[in-house]
Amino acid sequence: MGNKGEKTKEKIRQAAYLLFAQKGFKAVTMTDICERTGLSRGGLYRYYSGTEQIFSEILSEEYVIADRIERQESAKTILEDMLEAIRHEIMDKELSLSLAIYEYANLGNEEFFTNINDRAKKRWINLLNYGIETKEFKAVDTEQISDLILYYYQGLRMWSRVISFDEQAAEHYVKSVRQLLFRE
Repeated sequence: MGNKGEKTKEKIRQAAYLLFAQKGFKAVTMTDICERTGLSRGGLYRYYSGTEQIFSEILSEEYVIADRIERQESAKTILEDMLEAIRHEIMDKELSLSLAIYEYANLGNEEFFTNINDRAKKRWINLLNYGIETKEFKAVDTEQISDLILYYYQGLRMWSRVISFDEQAAEHYVKSVRQLLFRE
């Protein structure tokens, strides 16, 4: 697929992300996505067979840190960038896919979510190990801390759909992760 096709797919995923965040998974139709993107039905179906395929791709997108580690960027800088993105996600409940993820998971997609979770945990473990190797992070049990970081974040994201968090909740998360990892 050429550069134009990739840009179109990205446009579709961005528009669909907002729809899924607003309406959940079950309520979004291909017609909704056509209206949001300005694409014809044929144009949309050229790239995706249905909402499930689009949602699956959205959830499979990953925060890329492996290439940053390979370039030997500071582990602390990589972590700070991730924490800043997480802070914004916690505070912006309109961008939360929590409801859509719950609905999608209940359609029998447990293996898919297990794979996503495993990859996310692996990314965190790799970053933590890298930070320990560079002596930017304290020596910690990387599996234990990756679970804590990942599930604390996921809990905040899920709850942000039903209650409003003030900035202090997001700041507590960021501060907790820093305290766990950064040397004084």
